[in-house]
Amino acid sequence: MTAQIGQPTRLEEIKQSTRSDHQSVDDMVMAMAPFDSRTNYLRFLRLQHIFHGRMKPLYEAPDLNEVIPGLASRSRYVAVCADMSDLECEASEDRSREPIKADGAERIGWLYVCEGSSLGAAFLLKAADKIGLHEEFGARHLAGHAQGRGKHWREFVEQVNGLALDAQEEQAVRDGAVNAFAFFRGLVVPQPSVSMRPESLG
Repeated sequence: MTAQIGQPTRLEEIKQSTRSDHQSVDDMVMAMAPFDSRTNYLRFLRLQHIFHGRMKPLYEAPDLNEVIPGLASRSRYVAVCADMSDLECEASEDRSREPIKADGAERIGWLYVCEGSSLGAAFLLKAADKIGLHEEFGARHLAGHAQGRGKHWREFVEQVNGLALDAQEEQAVRDGAVNAFAFFRGLVVPQPSVSMRPESLG
């Protein structure tokens, strides 16, 4: 499916229709002040660990990798786990560890949200430097792709915009994006203090 000249593409339409959902998540994350201290950052990191852990099966789904080549390699779950290890942060065990209830084209909407967060992480990576974290320690999952964030994102956009979907599937993609933002908003709630060894605060 290819958008006609002058018409928004599939992902442009989704971006427009989920603008308020996206903004609400950004506002909630910034309200956590994740880069004011490592304690705050660890709360943010635990949310990322939950979200990317839930997304991992979608990135590994055989049928999605057939239509979006290289999808499995885009998952940032391993990088998040490495960040958790760097900071000796314990994982959270709660209701949010249940599998994402999405199938078919709806999963593409979830992937759109997750991949979009990688594009926007450039700002977060710079902010992480204030608390001594970087792409080789503690903030690995915020690092850009070796080929560049922009190029990596454009490849994903081209792949998804090029998919042939019917009207029902188009709606499912939009629903998936809305549900993904809602899922993350549901994670941004008060959590118990993070267990971390004193020496990790240096």
